[in-house]
Amino acid sequence: MTPLPLQLPSSITHQPQLNHSHFSLSSLLSSLLFISSPSLSLAHKNIMVYFEGEKEHKDLIPGLPNEIAELCLLHVPYPYQALSRSVSSTWNRAITHPSFIFSKKTLSHPNLFVLAFHSQTGKLQWQALDPSSARWFLLPQMPSPEEDDACPAPLACAALPRQGELFVVNGRETLAYRAATNQWSVTGGPGRRELVAAVGVEGRIVAVGRGGTGVYDPESDTWQEGSELGGELERYEVVAAAGRVYVTEGWWWPFMFRPRGWVYEVERDTWQEMRVGMREGWSGVGVAVGERVFMIAEYGDSPVKVYDEEHDTWYPVGGGRFPREVMKRPFCATGLDDRIYVASRGLNVAIGIVETVQDVKGCSADVSVTWQVVEAPRAFREFSPCSCQVLYA
Repeated sequence: MTPLPLQLPSSITHQPQLNHSHFSLSSLLSSLLFISSPSLSLAHKNIMVYFEGEKEHKDLIPGLPNEIAELCLLHVPYPYQALSRSVSSTWNRAITHPSFIFSKKTLSHPNLFVLAFHSQTGKLQWQALDPSSARWFLLPQMPSPEEDDACPAPLACAALPRQGELFVVNGRETLAYRAATNQWSVTGGPGRRELVAAVGVEGRIVAVGRGGTGVYDPESDTWQEGSELGGELERYEVVAAAGRVYVTEGWWWPFMFRPRGWVYEVERDTWQEMRVGMREGWSGVGVAVGERVFMIAEYGDSPVKVYDEEHDTWYPVGGGRFPREVMKRPFCATGLDDRIYVASRGLNVAIGIVETVQDVKGCSADVSVTWQVVEAPRAFREFSPCSCQVLYA
C-alpha cells in the first residue's frame, strides 16, 4: 500500500512552519533558566565557538555572546531545530557543527513515533508524540516505495533510538528518517526478499520474514544476508533483548495449532527454536525493557507479564492495572530505558514505568509497572497504530 498524506486539523497535528514566534528572543532566553542542570552543564563543556578564524564575525543572536546564543539554540525543541537552519547561514553552520550535534544529544528526550492507519480512508502517515507536552507532530511524507507490480511489498519498521533514526524496510529500499534533520532518505534495500518484521539491535537493523534474515548496518549502508529460520511462521512479531531477536507467531484464531517461535543470536548468526514455555505463553504484544521481555495480553483486561528465563514461564507484574478502559485494541508497543510505550486505537498512549521490586503481595515477578495515559484528541478516533518506535529527538 502506498501511504498518502493525512488531512488533520493543523491545531492538533501539523508540520511545523517557520515563524518568528518559534524563534523569538524571549523564548530562547527562557531556556537559560535551566543553565544549572547537569545535562546543560555537560552540553556547555562540549560547545565551541564556531567562528574563530573568520574575517567577519556574525552574532548568532544580536546583542548576545555567541556562547549564550548557542545555549539558546540547543534548547530549540524537536522538530523546529531542523527548520531553524534556514534562518541564516550563521545559524546553519552552528547547528550542523559536529560539536553542536553531540551536545544536542545530551538534551534530547524520547518521542513516540507512530505509523497510523486511517480506518475510513486507508491512508498511512507517521506522526510523533512528545509525551512531556502531549503534543503531536506530523512527519514529512514517507517516500513511496517503487513497485513494478500490483502487490506492494510489506513494510517492516525499526528504530535506533539513541541515534535518533527510524527505518522502514520494503523489498527493494530502505527508508531512513532522522530526527535531527526531520527528513527522509532512501537507500538500497535487501533485495526482493519478503521481510515483514524488523527490530534494532546494537546499532544494526535485523529484518526477518519468509525471505529469510537480513542485517542492515546504517554506518556502512550495507545489507548482509543472515542464516535462515528453521521454518516459516503464520505471522511475525519481533522483540530484541540482550543481543537476541525473539520471533513468534503467537496464538491466532481458531487456536488449532500451538504457536511456533525462534530466537536469533545476532553475533553468532544462528537461529534456535524458542523454548516451549516462552512461545506458548506469548499471548499478546511483546516489548523489551531492560534486557527483559514483557508481554501485554490480548485477552481479558490485558494483564502484563514478564518472562522468566530461568523457569521458562511468564509471571504477572506488580503495580497498577493496564488502563484497558482507555486503551482499545489494536495496539502496538515498544520499550526504551525503563519505559513501556503502548499506542492503541484512537492513538491514545499508555506509558508504563518499570521498576524492580521485592516481595510484592500476590505477584510472582520481581518487577512492577505503573501506568500513565496520554489521551489523544478526538480527531484521532479513526486512527489505529501499525507500528510505534521511540527516538531521542
